[in-house]
Amino acid sequence: MKLKALIASGGRGTRLRPITHTQNKHLIPIANKPILHYAIEAAARAGIRDIGIVTNADSEEVPKAIGDGSNWGVKITYIPQDAPLGLAHVVKISEEFVGEDDFVFYLGDNMVVGGLDKYIDSFRASKANCYLTLAKVKDPERFGVPEIKDGMIVRVEEKPKQPKSSYAVAGIYFYDRHIFEAVNSIKPSVRGELEISDAHQYLIDHNYKIGYAEITGWWKDTGKPTDLLEANRLVLENTDPTIEPEVEVDTDSDVAGRVVLQKGCKIKNSKVRGPAIIGEGVVIENSYVGPFTSVGKGTHVLNSEVEYSIILKRCRIMDAGMRIEGSLLGNDVEIVRADGKPRVQRFMIGDQSRVEVA
Repeated sequence: MKLKALIASGGRGTRLRPITHTQNKHLIPIANKPILHYAIEAAARAGIRDIGIVTNADSEEVPKAIGDGSNWGVKITYIPQDAPLGLAHVVKISEEFVGEDDFVFYLGDNMVVGGLDKYIDSFRASKANCYLTLAKVKDPERFGVPEIKDGMIVRVEEKPKQPKSSYAVAGIYFYDRHIFEAVNSIKPSVRGELEISDAHQYLIDHNYKIGYAEITGWWKDTGKPTDLLEANRLVLENTDPTIEPEVEVDTDSDVAGRVVLQKGCKIKNSKVRGPAIIGEGVVIENSYVGPFTSVGKGTHVLNSEVEYSIILKRCRIMDAGMRIEGSLLGNDVEIVRADGKPRVQRFMIGDQSRVEVA
């Protein structure tokens, strides 16, 4: 039977504010590519050609950024969600798009190495009505948590205070049409959302077949800044070094390791240590860019040091006195040394920002 893909890209990204005040969290770049691209690419590589993307009804940001899917050889249908009412609600409003087909439900801010093919094969071989991917995590209380007995999932609990296992239900689910019976039958939770864990529990309680596979590689839910940085690290570790056209690296510079130099970037009297990606039109002068760093398009780094960070587009890092590390800088951010005396630290910072100073 034909397999479709349903990708969630709504929500407000509250844990990633202030960046998500002005940008959908699914469009934040990992290794200079929006997170949402990885989900679309995974579906396309698995041979899926019909993709539904659920978006915030009050924003055209995702459709404008992603387009009709032709860049990936797929057809994309946008499904607006009026309010973030839970993942089961995302599935519920997508019933018309899915129809009678089986489908993979992919959370657009999740990333998994190795693609979808092996999970699709396992789902089909299992003949399960619902097939979940599980990942061992340090903090299962943040996720839906399965209780497993004798190799069977007997219960799924959403964000439990006392988790019954160290597994999280990862953000990749496979369903047949019976999931719609579940999402149309459950009631909102105490937080007013239709919980996907409750839909899974409904299927268990009504004797539908639930299968699962453990993700043995890496999986990341990029819901927090630390998760974004870790996902960026993992992607860069698996990136081949590349030099695109019109790149300039002068003889006083040293570029070593897995480094991607994108079109038109300039490295002057600087050291770049991979894995790293230097974006289109970036200028790095008299500076050091260390491992696990992504530098976005049009950024200028002068007399500064940056490591293990994600720098978005058009930033200016000028004469930063100390190394910038473990940081996430939004678009058009400026970090500059103040002139004159007395020497002071002066900030203009948006809501829910965090700054550490020495």
